[in-house]
Amino acid sequence: MKRVLFAAFKSFSFLLVLAVAVSAQAVNFSDENVEYIFDLPNANWKMTVKPSPMSPNVEFVNGERSQGHFEIRKLSVKADAMISDAIADEEQKLKFLQGYVAGKEENFAGLLRGNIFNFEFVRSGRNMSGRFYFVRADPTTVYVLRFTGFTDSLRSARNQLDFIARSFQLGKK
Repeated sequence: MKRVLFAAFKSFSFLLVLAVAVSAQAVNFSDENVEYIFDLPNANWKMTVKPSPMSPNVEFVNGERSQGHFEIRKLSVKADAMISDAIADEEQKLKFLQGYVAGKEENFAGLLRGNIFNFEFVRSGRNMSGRFYFVRADPTTVYVLRFTGFTDSLRSARNQLDFIARSFQLGKK
């Protein structure tokens, strides 16, 4: 009897571990209305804005918006423009955020290369952060992967943000 119970417990434990491993796998994103694909680290990231033929923008939240908001925007740039020029243009818009403080710029290498721009601001009396990944798709196209959220939440999710940005690429799955 003890052997049967032990075998059943062992089988149940194995199935539980297997279920956890399957649920922790990355979720692939692709859509016929956009020309890019990427992976999300887990199913906590929920789509809030679906791309359409009229608006190719996509947005996700990590649980709730304040914990992590992610959006992708496509920028057209001059063929000889540096990514730092696109960052400077984007920063001009950010300067109007309450309590805006620019952070450092970092180089970035995933499936596409680019730069990361970090900044902080205040929303409703709470410290917020932004981490924008600027990746060059071709000589005249730069995609901006915009992540914003509570400073602590964004800092703790940094590995997830990097995972998403590293998997970002052109093409359809």
